[in-house]
Amino acid sequence: MKQYDYLIVGAGLFGAVFAHEAKKAGKKCLVVDKRDHIAGNIYTEAVEGINVHRYGAHIFHTNNKAVWQYVNQFAEFNRYTNSPVANYHGQIYNLPFNMNTFNKMWGVVTPAEAKAKIEEQKKEAGITDPQNLEEQAISLVGTDIYEKLIKGYTGKQWGRPCTELPAFIIKRLPVRFTYDNNYFNALYQGIPNGGYTAMVENMLEGTEVRLNVDYLADREALNALAEDPTLWDRYGSSDGLLYTPQRIASDPAYRETLALFEKRGMAVQYRIAQLLTAPTLRLFGLAELLAEAVREKPAARSGTEAETPELFAENGRWGYRTAERVVVAPLYDNGFDFTEGLAAVQLGGTWHYIDTAGRTRLSCPGCAAVKPFRGGKAQVVRNGRRIGIDRAGTEYPVAENEFAI
Repeated sequence: MKQYDYLIVGAGLFGAVFAHEAKKAGKKCLVVDKRDHIAGNIYTEAVEGINVHRYGAHIFHTNNKAVWQYVNQFAEFNRYTNSPVANYHGQIYNLPFNMNTFNKMWGVVTPAEAKAKIEEQKKEAGITDPQNLEEQAISLVGTDIYEKLIKGYTGKQWGRPCTELPAFIIKRLPVRFTYDNNYFNALYQGIPNGGYTAMVENMLEGTEVRLNVDYLADREALNALAEDPTLWDRYGSSDGLLYTPQRIASDPAYRETLALFEKRGMAVQYRIAQLLTAPTLRLFGLAELLAEAVREKPAARSGTEAETPELFAENGRWGYRTAERVVVAPLYDNGFDFTEGLAAVQLGGTWHYIDTAGRTRLSCPGCAAVKPFRGGKAQVVRNGRRIGIDRAGTEYPVAENEFAI
């Protein structure tokens, strides 16, 4: 007989919420965690009367009223508002950049004056088409703010000069022409009085928790505590109906199909197939992927017809969006900016070129490196050899004086 309805690995926020809701539904749960404390990365500990966030500061913020009401049943939140400041040689500036920042920097009072100052410095720098992070930052907030508040910090963060960093990294820099120092555009925000650990304790009340337990080191024994023994009798390995993530990943047909999706640049299908090997019963992101699979893709547009989509990252994947909407979902492992209506993207270990609607137009199996299209041609490295390709995929030799990868 099983002892528990659910075995929950990890006593962080997700595990605690699941355990609380399962208990409300009449289920018995066991929560295990490898660490010596609950609350995961939001763990707080009292140090001389101060709740210290051991793994870095966490500020709860949401626009969802139902979510806010839900967490407030486990803790009373303070009214903390994240309003960071930058100290530049004893001068204090508000972040993110807003009218308070501009007023302190230049003495301007109105948004029109601030925008005029930024435009003036942008023209003085001679920037029309930003090619790196430095140029992009100056075009957004001017030379003064770049030199004082961006250049040093960003160079230290990335370990290289801003002139060697791509422009897209800072294209989404928050710039607000209002007198508002609030970092988040969220209706509800704060930190639990008493810390997050106490909040998670309240979520886990009445649920058995075992700390210092390494699930991976004792997986079979722990699984047996919450496993229905009749499951194998009804759906055992003999008839193949019980297909575990481990069995799927090792199945030759699965590997062949996944490789085919990667080779053809079928990003949505590739990501859905990857979910089948997820080590949890819940397939995170499946609903979004299925919606993307059936979404009708519009005709690709370029030039003056539409704003060129820009790279953005979400959960470690790259996609493309305009100021109004996401046009290519974040499905790719790497990517370049669009040039001449095409962008080079990496899916798994294979490079492809997609159009602004997200359709794969050209695949480059075996290419270790690629370059964006310029003048109807692009350079790639395939099998250790540098070659050129046109938009139809036709290869041509690269002249010695052509730009190398």
